[in-house]
Amino acid sequence: MIRYEKFTLANGLRVIVHPDHSTPMAVVNVMYDVGARDEDPHRTGFAHLFEHLMFGGSLHIPEYDEPLQMAGGENNAYTTNDLTNYYIQLPAENLETAFWLESDRMLSLAFSPDSLEVQRKVVCEEFKEHYINKPYGDVGHRLRSLCYTTHPYQWMTIGKELRHIEEARLEDVKAFFFKHYTPCNAILVVAGPVKTEEVRRLAEKWFGDIPAGTRYQRQLPAEPVQTSARRLELTAPVPLDAFYKAWHMGGRQSASYHATDLITEIMGSGASSRLYQRLVKEQRLFSNIECYHFGTIDPGMLTIEGKLVKGVTLEAAEAAVQAEIDQLLQHGVADKELQKAQHKTESVISFEDMSLMNRANNLAFYELLGDAEEMNRELDKYRQVNAAQLLQTAREVLTDANSNTLYYRAAS
Repeated sequence: MIRYEKFTLANGLRVIVHPDHSTPMAVVNVMYDVGARDEDPHRTGFAHLFEHLMFGGSLHIPEYDEPLQMAGGENNAYTTNDLTNYYIQLPAENLETAFWLESDRMLSLAFSPDSLEVQRKVVCEEFKEHYINKPYGDVGHRLRSLCYTTHPYQWMTIGKELRHIEEARLEDVKAFFFKHYTPCNAILVVAGPVKTEEVRRLAEKWFGDIPAGTRYQRQLPAEPVQTSARRLELTAPVPLDAFYKAWHMGGRQSASYHATDLITEIMGSGASSRLYQRLVKEQRLFSNIECYHFGTIDPGMLTIEGKLVKGVTLEAAEAAVQAEIDQLLQHGVADKELQKAQHKTESVISFEDMSLMNRANNLAFYELLGDAEEMNRELDKYRQVNAAQLLQTAREVLTDANSNTLYYRAAS
């Protein structure tokens, strides 16, 4: 049971306090309800660009990292299609330094052509290094654009096209900031050896007078139900042929989410999974294979991907994967296999919760979903999945009409 207290400032900033006196360190986590799905389709990559810009100095603080390092702290951030998260860990006696830093960049970044140009170059180089020049680097883009015709999950957080960042204008960047990076669109979590009264005082002092902004009302186009299989073949100078197959699945708050998550665990998570045991160890068709999803808030993708052993055809590899799927759809899973997956999932969640940083992040995430208390209900939702529900979910998701197949051939 994760204990916490909540309050909301007049400007709409939601604050969660999670006391933990077993550590001298405190965590300050600020989660903004904005991700790549909230971008203009013609100006993508902005949420990720801000992950970089937010460290480039703010209205009253020209250097973000220097005062934090002097306070003995460290920080980082990440962006997904659904959200943007910034976090600091520092000695609890220096807690106010984190409030000062985070509030100033929420108030306003130090927008300048120079800052934009520096971060634009960083992001453009990241795009080229990881998504253009790297072997298989374009797979994420290709698979998403195959699966999604309408919903903005069709592009990755780095952006749909390199030119969207290359052509980003300062006025576009400012508009994106003041639309999304506001108190009413953010959640502040403070965890560690702290008291709610002190956190409330610091929150009012540093965040209380920041203009609330306008609460962002998300109205994204829903992805139409897929009614026929889609396929794509690519050839590139990569070392091995690779196979990818993705199916649409329910979003993070759907009734089928936890059953789908357990399907990925059983089918392709780790060396004891079905796909690895049968297709890597026994049949030696793949050098590696996995089954996963991204836990997206809106309906996402359940994906199987693997690199083939040389000499194995993509057609043979696909047939072998399909045989394992058919086995699941016809016979389901035994209670013992399901319980193993549930226990492994429970262990992963419990291990994550040992970290103060992860607890702070998760409290923010579940509050973003609607209620931080859902964090304490998560394990029960996995425990409640039975074999019949898992089979029903598999039969709903893993259909041919719902599938998207990508053959990635190595150029000969």
